[in-house]
Amino acid sequence: MSRIGRKPIPVPDGVTVTIEPGTVSVKGPKGELSQRISRDMKVEQKDGVLTVERPTDRGPHRALHGLTRSLIANMVEGVTNGYERRLEIQGVGYRARLQGKTLELSVGYSHTVQIHAPEGIEFEVPQQTEIVVRGIDKQLVGEIAARIRRVRPPEPYKGKGIRYAGEQVRRKVGKRA
Repeated sequence: MSRIGRKPIPVPDGVTVTIEPGTVSVKGPKGELSQRISRDMKVEQKDGVLTVERPTDRGPHRALHGLTRSLIANMVEGVTNGYERRLEIQGVGYRARLQGKTLELSVGYSHTVQIHAPEGIEFEVPQQTEIVVRGIDKQLVGEIAARIRRVRPPEPYKGKGIRYAGEQVRRKVGKRA
């Protein structure tokens, strides 16, 4: 079995990768990201392609190899195209609006819930029932989207709440007479 990654990571034009022991930094048109990686993994850049190598074929090294390759590929994708996560709000009177960089949610509580955009994240509200979370860091975009969903997760009886776009909520049958 080969110790070199089966999928080399292509580096587009305009993206610079800096490889130091224990860290990999990627700088592109949308911003800059840095990630600590295991010192066992060997990252090389040749002819506009990044490869990740592992020292042995043992289980822990194979797992770290895949993780390292995915993290670097996500950083390259993030600084070139960025990531976005879409959420939908369902429920009578449930809505979202943008106040500067703060997202305000009215989802059936006695107060509005405010979520502040951390550094590197921006919110967009194309309609009152849609939220778009954008950024260059895939982990951070997913985490913020999960925090927004956690404010009022979809409930199984009426389907009201905040859900990811395209998410199927399993509905339950209510009381029977």
